[in-house]
Amino acid sequence: MQTKSVLSQDDVSAILDAAQKEAQANGWAVTVAVSDDGGHLLGLRRLDNAAPMSAYVATEKARSAALGRKETKIFEDMINNGRNAFLSAPLEGLLEGGVPVLVEGQVVGAVGISGVKPDQDAQVAKAGIAALNA
Repeated sequence: MQTKSVLSQDDVSAILDAAQKEAQANGWAVTVAVSDDGGHLLGLRRLDNAAPMSAYVATEKARSAALGRKETKIFEDMINNGRNAFLSAPLEGLLEGGVPVLVEGQVVGAVGISGVKPDQDAQVAKAGIAALNA
């Protein structure tokens, strides 16, 4: 039988705190969503002045990164490069800003960010994930 790592609530809090710190240091109003490896929401933090819609988008980015086992930027790039059939995939967060959380090469969850430019969303997500290695 295989065993796997999972995100604890302490891990989720560390990700949320670090992502919030990164966003606030840059003056960005975002929502941070953390999911487990099945895309189920474990934690959500909508910062002051973040658009209400960003809570939905961040959650879907985390879900897509967890289920797809890769950064959502890859999905967005595939579609933008002409693979329009991928739009029929049963995922909704196909925009940059969803990043899987890897432990020993295995996806244990994902972080989704929404609220600023796509590369800035990804920057905040990666800063949150980096807190697990600190």
